[in-house]
Amino acid sequence: MNASTHRAQVHPVPAGKTRPLWAVMIPTFNCNPFLPVTLESVLAQDPGPESMQIEVVDDHSDEDPAKIVEAIGGRRIGYFRQGCNVGITKNFATCLNRSRGHLVHLLHGDDCVRAGFYAQMSWLFESHPEIGAVFCRHAFIDENGRELSVSDPEQHFPGVLANALERLALEQRIMTPSMVVRRDVYEQLGGFDDRLPCSEDWEMWVRIAARHPIGYLHSPLAAYRMHPNSNTGRNTRNAANMRYTRIATDMFRAYLPHARADAIASKARETYALSAVEFVRERLRHRDLSGALAQAREALRFRFSPRVVATLVRAFTGI
Repeated sequence: MNASTHRAQVHPVPAGKTRPLWAVMIPTFNCNPFLPVTLESVLAQDPGPESMQIEVVDDHSDEDPAKIVEAIGGRRIGYFRQGCNVGITKNFATCLNRSRGHLVHLLHGDDCVRAGFYAQMSWLFESHPEIGAVFCRHAFIDENGRELSVSDPEQHFPGVLANALERLALEQRIMTPSMVVRRDVYEQLGGFDDRLPCSEDWEMWVRIAARHPIGYLHSPLAAYRMHPNSNTGRNTRNAANMRYTRIATDMFRAYLPHARADAIASKARETYALSAVEFVRERLRHRDLSGALAQAREALRFRFSPRVVATLVRAFTGI
């Protein structure tokens, strides 16, 4: 089946509609405890409705977040609720098709941005009109907002990221709240692939990098929240995160230069085999043996090698 059948078409904005520079689209599902921080982080940088569309797109949460949106944003923040739960990739597709801005920022309803995010992103897009997307470093925060770590810098200056396609294909380096994409790039390449309820963002970023230069800001201007009920957290417990990561590496292999595709894919699989072992350790710390075994199976599916087997043995024996 053609891959395009799994990607929602992103239609051009109808003629005559107002086009602000920004569309900040906030997909949410059961994010009510964190949504106020998300909305406030955007409103603190709001340049006004002429320059920025802000809209929450709720995937039929158990608790309707409409009251939170109204209390914090009033009429400034748009709100759309799905008639039923459609899943992450279809909710993203709704966000993309409801967006009107030239630059689209998908900001999960449990993540947030830091001061200067939109101003610095705008500056880099203006400085490099050839780029299709820009991402920045990100912080990992816990459910209470405490910073856990910050992603390593890709380069120590802002600008076009060197060798972006290969670097992004080797490992998922971009958390969704740190990425901004030109809307016309989504129109050209389609939406997120519905075969990937997890790792859908990684496949998308590699797909974009195969066709467009990627910009980079070395300041950590976005925060990705780690908590048990996030999409990532839920998929870690049954190893779906690693299963879909493996599928994503197989899918975007076709985007890579033919002469280097095997080497890049092989290195990525080794990296994620060892990453799965770290999830084994994490599951064992939580006394979740079934989760640890599921992650171990995925590690071996990524790479059945002496190094991976030895690392798994050490993880289970505590050596």
